[in-house]
Amino acid sequence: MAFESLSEKLNAVFRNLRGKGKLSEEDVKAALREVRMALLEADVNFRVVKQFVQSIQERAVGEEVMNGLNPAQMVIKIVDEELTALMGSETTEIAFQPGKSITVIMMCGLQGAGKTTTAAKLAGKLKTKGKNSLLAALDVYRPAAVK
Repeated sequence: MAFESLSEKLNAVFRNLRGKGKLSEEDVKAALREVRMALLEADVNFRVVKQFVQSIQERAVGEEVMNGLNPAQMVIKIVDEELTALMGSETTEIAFQPGKSITVIMMCGLQGAGKTTTAAKLAGKLKTKGKNSLLAALDVYRPAAVK
């Protein structure tokens, strides 16, 4: 849900950037204002958002459009690279308890963030690796999540 909101806001901003040969500071500020609001609405810490937006602005202002990319695509590329750097670019595996011990993974987050879907996908992936999973539905307010 948070990513959908961010995506919708970015698409609206990027429509306004089409057709420009170079990104102006005003263009970047307008795009980053929407990114900032979407991240804050998704309950991202304001200090993290401030640093994230500042790093994008430093990279995007005045950058020439790269080979075949329009300004909207350039901003998308910069935002993607900064998100990857912020969230971590390395993939790690889950550290399981040794032997037959049980490994517990608890999923926490806001309503609609995709915890149930992610837990089911994770269980499916672990099944392909020969692991058995037990999903415990603890959402007492949404019976469909229990199913």
